Amino acid sequence: MPPSRRRATLATVAASAGVSVATVSKVLNGRSDVAPETRSLVLSLLEQHDYVAPPQRRGEAAPDTIEVEFDADLNAYSTEIVQGAVQAGADLDVAVVVSIRRDADRTAGWARELVAAGRRALVAVTGELTSGQLTALARARLPLVVIDPLNLPRARVTSVGSTNFAGGMAATQHLLALGHRRVAYLGGPATAACNQARLHGYRAAMETGEAPVLPGYVRTGHFHYHDGVAGGAALLDLPEAPTAIFAGCDDIALGVLEAARARGLRVPEDLSVVGFDDTQVARMASPPLTTVRQPLREMGAVAVRTALRLAAGERVESHHVELATELVVRGSTAPVAHTGW
Repeated sequence: MPPSRRRATLATVAASAGVSVATVSKVLNGRSDVAPETRSLVLSLLEQHDYVAPPQRRGEAAPDTIEVEFDADLNAYSTEIVQGAVQAGADLDVAVVVSIRRDADRTAGWARELVAAGRRALVAVTGELTSGQLTALARARLPLVVIDPLNLPRARVTSVGSTNFAGGMAATQHLLALGHRRVAYLGGPATAACNQARLHGYRAAMETGEAPVLPGYVRTGHFHYHDGVAGGAALLDLPEAPTAIFAGCDDIALGVLEAARARGLRVPEDLSVVGFDDTQVARMASPPLTTVRQPLREMGAVAVRTALRLAAGERVESHHVELATELVVRGSTAPVAHTGW
C-alpha cells in the first residue's frame, strides 16, 4: 500500500453506507441480524474502500486459526487430508476450521469475512480458484496454500501435491509388467493439473513399453464414483475392450469395479484395475484395490505448516511441494488372461 494512501476504517465505510459502525461490524462478523440490502451495500463499500481489518482485530475472534476449505462434500480423500491438517494444528497449538464453500459462496466479501473471523490463513483443497478470488485474498492479506489444485491461474500460488506423473507411470508399468497391452486411462477433469500429470505418466509408460493407446482408451470426467461407473461402462463396451484400467482416483476405480460386475466380468481374472490415492475405500474394496498411495495426511500437515509460515511473513523455499507416491499392490490386478472376451 502506498504511504500516501490512508487505511480505510469502519467509520469510513459506515459513513459511505449511511449506517452505524456497529452495523458494518456485524456484516464483517457474519451476523444474521442485518437486512440483505444493507449487507450487500456494506460488502460492496468494503470492497471499494479496500478495507482490511487491522492486525489487532484479526486476532480477537480466534487467534491462531486456519481454515481448510473444500468445494464439494467430504469423501474418503478429503477425510485423509483433514486428519493430517487437524493433527498438524494440534501439534502446533493452532485451531483448524473445516468448511465446505462452493464457488457461488465465494462472494465479493468472502476473503474479508475470513479475516474478520480471525483466520490467519486459508488452505483450499482441490478447488478451482479464479484470478478475482486470488486478488481478493491478496487484498485481504490472507495467505493461501492449495492442495492438489485443479487449476493454477497464477504461477506463484503456493501449492502442495504429490508426484502424480511418477505415480501414473508406476501404475501403468505395473499393468504392462503383468502382460496387459490393452490398458485404458479413466481420469478426472481434463484441465486439472493432477489429472494431466497422471495421464502424462500413463502415456509415457505406454510409449516406453511400446503399447498402443487405442482410440477411446483415454476418458476424463470428475473424481467421482458415478463417473467411474459410466466411464468404465463406456470402456468395457468398446469393440476392443481393455483388459486393464488405470483409474485417476480410488472412487473412480470403485465405479469401474461396479461396471465390470454389471457385465459379469471378474476382477482381476477378466479385468485388472488400479486406483490412485490409497484411501480407506481401497482397502475395503472387493477385491482390495491395487492403487498408488498419495501421502494425503502428510499433504494436509505440510499445507497447514506452510500456511502458518506464510502468515508469519516467512519465505518458503518453493511455491510447489511434491511428496512421493508409492504403488501398493493388492488383489485387483493379475496377469492378463488371454480369454478373448
